[in-house]
Amino acid sequence: MNIKEEIEKYEPFNEQEINDKKYFLKFVETFDDTLTRNNMFGHFTASAFVVNKSRTKMIIVYHIINDGWIYPGGHADGESNLLSVAIREVKEETGLETKILSDKIYAIQANPVQPHIKNNNFISAHTHFDVIYLLEADDSTPLTYRKNESKGVKWVSFNDLEKEDVVPFIKPIHKKLIDKLKNYKL
Repeated sequence: MNIKEEIEKYEPFNEQEINDKKYFLKFVETFDDTLTRNNMFGHFTASAFVVNKSRTKMIIVYHIINDGWIYPGGHADGESNLLSVAIREVKEETGLETKILSDKIYAIQANPVQPHIKNNNFISAHTHFDVIYLLEADDSTPLTYRKNESKGVKWVSFNDLEKEDVVPFIKPIHKKLIDKLKNYKL
């Protein structure tokens, strides 16, 4: 199944996702190149909502460019299997081996990316069409992180998340991911 078919089958959780689903579909209908950074308007990214076995904590990484805590994820960079991208990104950003709780899309989010400098190159504003998957990991496993991309990685309880310096536009996403988990059927 291709990404367009996956998005078409996705059942939105809330009004934001209803609107973003339309945006995602318009994006893939408008552009051929949606999986690489060559598309200056935006591109697909894959992320993971990684929870512990008791479903009380999530993993977050401190993102350097956004200067705050965020769930792990990254660019598709041409890879059409976004679940594989999400798993790879979690491994690279946290050191964790994960268990797939569902191979279906867990959430979608169109995230604005502000202009910034990366690797001495100017990156214009664009949109990350973020596809989020639900994964599980052992919260007793030692964590690692990439010092060129983040300042740290840690588990945080759902109850303590609001105390963290989360990237402002990510706060409602974290809330949505946690709220959805309460009634999610695995």
